[in-house]
Amino acid sequence: MKIRLLICSFFTISFFSMKAQETFSADFNLKTESTDQIDFTEINMEMQYNKKTDNKDQLTNTFEYTNLNVNYELGRFTTYKNLDRFNQLKNKTDFLHKFSNTTKVNFSLIPVFSFQQNPDISDFSILGSLEIIQQIDSNISLAFGAARAAVFGYPGFIPVASLNFKINNKSNLLIGFPDSKISYSNNIRNKFNLSNSFNGNFYNLDQAIATNTATRASLAQMTSAFEYERNVEKNWFIHFRAGYDFNKKYKLMDSDNHKIYDFNSGNGYTLGVGIKYKQ
Repeated sequence: MKIRLLICSFFTISFFSMKAQETFSADFNLKTESTDQIDFTEINMEMQYNKKTDNKDQLTNTFEYTNLNVNYELGRFTTYKNLDRFNQLKNKTDFLHKFSNTTKVNFSLIPVFSFQQNPDISDFSILGSLEIIQQIDSNISLAFGAARAAVFGYPGFIPVASLNFKINNKSNLLIGFPDSKISYSNNIRNKFNLSNSFNGNFYNLDQAIATNTATRASLAQMTSAFEYERNVEKNWFIHFRAGYDFNKKYKLMDSDNHKIYDFNSGNGYTLGVGIKYKQ
């Protein structure tokens, strides 16, 4: 119980100490994915505050909770049947500083608790990134840097880079790693996206049921998806997502990120729906 209170206090102090924010949003998402032998269902809740402190600085704070349920095909993976529910608490703080009209720097700090059922201080990790954003002209910007992220299913350092091109007032193109996206909006209420992203996550196992030397469940994939967002009322939005996960990996790993067991889950279609409040 003390550990749970410590975790909640850690994330909420920085989140709710921010005052007079310019924008606020709350987002609830449900996503499901079926593979040949395993079904994944994810519930995600997110709250975000954004504030421009002056003409040069912007601060964004995002608190996120994710619950992942794993449903194994009857009669398969009976040894691992207790590995069916995972949780993650994440607090992301972005500091954007404008050095000049053409150069910005964005620094992200992301403390994370990734656990199965019983959170412990050993489930704490620090992720983050540092990016330099260079405006080439009024329509093109280039970003590059490095991040400590879970793109491959475990925390590790990766390069990040992207080219952002404003095609016209209705369309935008982002090409990069780990994320690429083309966006189109035919009016102020509708927004369409085609995206491709390398993404992953990890969850530390409860020591009481850790199998052999496995200490972590790891998921990673490349996701291509079509997304639609609709502004149904002044502050309310709904969004739908349909896509496919390529090269999906669901594995158990040890503390040195060596594979202990591979579920060979296979690829699968993914569907998602969500509702957002934004002001």
